[in-house]
Amino acid sequence: MRKIGWKKFLLIIVAFFIVFQIAGSFFFYNLAIKRGPKDFLTGNADLKVSAETMEVFLNGDWRQWVEEQEYEEMKLTSRDGLELMGYYLPAKQPSNKLVILTHGYLGHAKQMGLYGQYYYEELGFNVFMPNARGHGRSGGDYYGFGWPDRLDLIDWTKQLVQKQGPETEVVYHGLSMGAATVLMASGEEELPKQVQAIVADSPYQSVYQLFAYQMDRMFHLPAYPLLDNMSLLTKAKAGYSLKEANALNEVKKTEVPILYIHGKADTFVPTAMAEELFNETNSEAELLLVDGANHGEAFVMDEKAYKLRVSDFLRSHLSALKD
Repeated sequence: MRKIGWKKFLLIIVAFFIVFQIAGSFFFYNLAIKRGPKDFLTGNADLKVSAETMEVFLNGDWRQWVEEQEYEEMKLTSRDGLELMGYYLPAKQPSNKLVILTHGYLGHAKQMGLYGQYYYEELGFNVFMPNARGHGRSGGDYYGFGWPDRLDLIDWTKQLVQKQGPETEVVYHGLSMGAATVLMASGEEELPKQVQAIVADSPYQSVYQLFAYQMDRMFHLPAYPLLDNMSLLTKAKAGYSLKEANALNEVKKTEVPILYIHGKADTFVPTAMAEELFNETNSEAELLLVDGANHGEAFVMDEKAYKLRVSDFLRSHLSALKD
């Protein structure tokens, strides 16, 4: 009887573990991947920015600039049938310089106007700001964290090069998830040759590593095996696994020069992630670390240094900007 009792006890433990893993996978998928409000990020100390930064984000003159521009709305059908959209702003004077600005998690296209204003007004670029799948006015019921988005970015690039001509020189400039997106695209064989430079602000190496860090920090849970099971669910429901969504693997084979930018005080996506990406990049790479800047704060915290580094980097790699 005692032996049978122990078997039943073990079966109950195993059943409980399985149910917990399944329920946990769905919980974290809905929490992070499924499209919709993410209340768990409200008040997150790791996303707290300075009063100065918040004022610029909410009331900076860039917001009025964004509203005053006359954009051409462009559409793209993704390879898996999603309807995507973005905003194209032609340069004041005819130019073959084009920047594609990719926004962060839960953001939308026009939030990248903070950077678009600089490229447009000071560097004379054509500007394109796409809504990532699951964001803004683009279709999709999940967030891709850069992996399916990398192919969308490549297809947007092809469409824009066709629009502007084969002599177009393209810069990718991404923030956070958008930074991971441009890095994930950087090593693809089908990346258009017109992509001449990449700026990655506050990137992560892989979605698995990012989630493992956040699970420990926010929920005090180990990554294995819950995150691995969630990865299987994400593969089934969204078409990608958390480990294959890997920027580090892509930069190890990229030929495109990359400028990495990260805040030294970033606790949401640790600075060490950008440093590892920089150290493993196959192509010519540069790294700018900004003192006191939390996640996505670098541009506001040291705008002068940010702009100077970006402009110097682009002049080194774009023929249209070389003296």
